[in-house]
Amino acid sequence: MKLPVLMTKIHKWIALIVGIQLFLWVLGGLVMSWFPIDIVRGEHNIRAREAVALTAGHTLLPVAEILESAGAAQSVELKILLDRPVYQVSRLAGDVVLVDAESGGTLTPLNEEWALKIARADFAEAAGTVSASLIDAHNAEYRGPLPVWRIAMGDGENTRLYVSPLTGRVAARRNDTWRLYDFFWMLHIMDYENRTDFNHPLIIVTSIIALIAAISGIWLIFYRFGKRDFRWMGYK
Repeated sequence: MKLPVLMTKIHKWIALIVGIQLFLWVLGGLVMSWFPIDIVRGEHNIRAREAVALTAGHTLLPVAEILESAGAAQSVELKILLDRPVYQVSRLAGDVVLVDAESGGTLTPLNEEWALKIARADFAEAAGTVSASLIDAHNAEYRGPLPVWRIAMGDGENTRLYVSPLTGRVAARRNDTWRLYDFFWMLHIMDYENRTDFNHPLIIVTSIIALIAAISGIWLIFYRFGKRDFRWMGYK
């Protein structure tokens, strides 16, 4: 079999095998580049908040006293939670405890009321009917530490905020744009389960096959085009 015929067959059959995935790669790249990443991440709906100053008017308990009740710790961080000073204690056991820095009371795990207040304080837009549910299993939207409070904000973008009951941090922000983006991200990296792994064998093998198709296609371009095809450019 002559080389041009062989290269044509290789290109044709490989393109048939990986053609759909090549289309999905291009389409996914277009979709993912179309939306600003801050909208995808829901960062455009984060409420701008003024920094809360700690003054002499705050009577903070000493760290040593906090550790007496919280136990041995790797680190202790003073932070503000809804305008209230708290100590975030990362314990040797691997968990995190929030302690009221003035009263010494343990706040974690944060209850539904706390989670709703944190979500409303974080969200800049007008919310609709806000609801909360504590989830203890991963889903398509959230794959972080569990359990976590899922707060549905009831807005036009179907925003859901995921609030950690241990740290009070908004761990994830999800909206309709993120869901569309995540779907095409899944198709793009070919990880149809966790949507996070882009080094798995399937995408590596598919990429190699696609590369062979591209190389054979480039070869055919040089083989099939002659000077007569470029007469319009002045070649004779």
